[in-house]
Amino acid sequence: MDRKLLDILVCPVCKGPLRYDRAKSELVCKVDRLAYPVRDDIPVMLEEEARRIPEEEEL
Repeated sequence: MDRKLLDILVCPVCKGPLRYDRAKSELVCKVDRLAYPVRDDIPVMLEEEARRIPEEEEL
């Protein structure tokens, strides 16, 4: 994932910062507990494509 791209991407729901989880290939929003998939190095920034992160899962 390109660092410059990570610096400008924000959560489309809350406009907060995102953290890249390399192991899961996801961009994670801690505030909304959403994980946006990265497919073929392209972030899919659609709320309906995001995975809800359960409370018991560590961020």
